[in-house]
Amino acid sequence: MLNLERLRTLHAISTTGSVRGAAEALHVTTSAVSQQLSRLEREVGQQLLERQGRGIRLTGVGDLLAEHAGRLLQQVELIETDLADHRGAVAGSLSVAAFATAARGLLPPVLHTLRERHPGLSTRLTELEPTESIAQLRHGAVDIAVVQDWPEEPITVPEGIACAPLLEDVLDVALPARHRFAGRDAVTLVELRDEDWVSWPDDEICHGWLGNTLRRNGIEPRVEHTASEHSTQLAVVAAGFTVAIIPRLGRGPTPAGVRFVPLRPEPRRRVFALWRNSTTNRPAFQAALGALQDSARQCDTTRVDDPG
Repeated sequence: MLNLERLRTLHAISTTGSVRGAAEALHVTTSAVSQQLSRLEREVGQQLLERQGRGIRLTGVGDLLAEHAGRLLQQVELIETDLADHRGAVAGSLSVAAFATAARGLLPPVLHTLRERHPGLSTRLTELEPTESIAQLRHGAVDIAVVQDWPEEPITVPEGIACAPLLEDVLDVALPARHRFAGRDAVTLVELRDEDWVSWPDDEICHGWLGNTLRRNGIEPRVEHTASEHSTQLAVVAAGFTVAIIPRLGRGPTPAGVRFVPLRPEPRRRVFALWRNSTTNRPAFQAALGALQDSARQCDTTRVDDPG
């Protein structure tokens, strides 16, 4: 009989594309993943992985078995959800992945609410980029993914994944306090065409959005510095050398030497909660989604006088 955990390992390799990715998603070592795959290959009597350059890929049999594994794991999850729904108890464990500003601006009240209302539920938060959190959501490593996109660059939601909008988040330009536009009520991107920028690293989706947005306005971006943390970006802006676009969600107090000025037209990103269809009726999920939606309603990031 095929072992469910070994099938889970194969499915993780299929969705992440690598042994390392599967190990990170399953929170085990790469050696443990390799051992599970070797045992599964002995069980089925066929090779499931093969080398491709410096990486690996699934063989035809591996692809076939990974597809069956995905359906089987989804069915197991549906059974677990039905049992939990029958009990009606909000208990067990729940994992949430969120991008950085959502993890900072949305999730702390959610964690507090769930702890206060449902002490039998253990909730774990992981900060991940949307592409990573969606991959982990697909193979069951996380239960909810909080992700972002932009109207002009919509995110692709995989099959079997449900989606609920949480909020729209406005972004402003951060300028050095002595910048010629620092006292303005608003500024356009075209007026910033000659500026140097501090941006996110190029492997983060916000970096791609910024570059595409500037090019749509006829500006070839001059990204002089990159940093994941907004506090680091703002420190560079305060030094007087560059400008940055910073979202309002999760924004802290304005640092000395920085002025936030609204952009016209106003760039907005959309924040969503994603989850697997098979977990929709799980009481713990329903409680977490409700807490997320409550937290989002408290985050009015569309006001110009937003704190921070």
